[in-house]
Amino acid sequence: MSDFKIWLSAMRLRTLPLSVSGIIIGACFGHYDGKFDWLVFIIAIALTIGFQILSNLSNDYGDGVKGTDNENRVGPERAIQSGKISKEQMLEAIKKNILIVIFLIVGLIFAAFGTKYFLYGLIFIILGVIATYSAMSYTMGESAYGYKGLGDVFVFIFFGLVSVIGSYFLFTKQLHHFVILPAISVGLLSVGVLNLNNMRDIDSDKLSNKITLAVKLGKVKAKQYHVFLIFAAIVVSFCFSILYYTSFWNFLFYITYIPLIVHLKKINKAKEPNDFDSQLKILALTTFLFSILLGIGYIL
Repeated sequence: MSDFKIWLSAMRLRTLPLSVSGIIIGACFGHYDGKFDWLVFIIAIALTIGFQILSNLSNDYGDGVKGTDNENRVGPERAIQSGKISKEQMLEAIKKNILIVIFLIVGLIFAAFGTKYFLYGLIFIILGVIATYSAMSYTMGESAYGYKGLGDVFVFIFFGLVSVIGSYFLFTKQLHHFVILPAISVGLLSVGVLNLNNMRDIDSDKLSNKITLAVKLGKVKAKQYHVFLIFAAIVVSFCFSILYYTSFWNFLFYITYIPLIVHLKKINKAKEPNDFDSQLKILALTTFLFSILLGIGYIL
């Protein structure tokens, strides 16, 4: 395998559609308010992808250094685990990724706020610093929050609330209750993806002392928790479409309820780690489609 393909594999490209789901909703609602900006949208997407790649590389490094990625792990082989990328090479890539993220943060703030909204820019600089730290410290460092069952909280906050509400603010320069329920829905679905990953790895994580929420809950309760996440996302989004109804197109995203319900049935029957792994891509892509259809439904 070429070096390029090895690094692409380390970046885990299949996680990228999920990471931009919230941005898409925020942008669509910004368009709905007549305040869409293509430059802001493009940079926001690039920055979000940058954060996700930083998180993926950092997770590979953190789990690799701690020995969590070993022969007991199920799912795609990690770069350090395989020996195809050294710890030193990965750390160097993380540093370069941080520089790219910083550049994009500055570019996004300037594109969205210019020099007119200094306080807004300052707030987003702080958010950017926190997001960068969070992307890295899921598995990196002695106090990695992913090893303390806190990953679900951070995913809900950054993939849901910050992603949707923050991107909407970039376009409109205002906060509005209109975007809260969609932010919660995307956040819940994103946590569902993480929980799938953690249910898949529950046995190997126990052996490695990686105490995820799934490990804390146990296999049965982790499944129940997963059903709650997906079902709650459906209920919250349904309530949103009724409370903020403007046209029949608002119901377009109901299409994604079908694969979500099928997904829940398969998870209910899942027993082996590979059963959960096979659903990861499906839930991530369904969340991505959910975001597109929900957003488009308020533009048409």
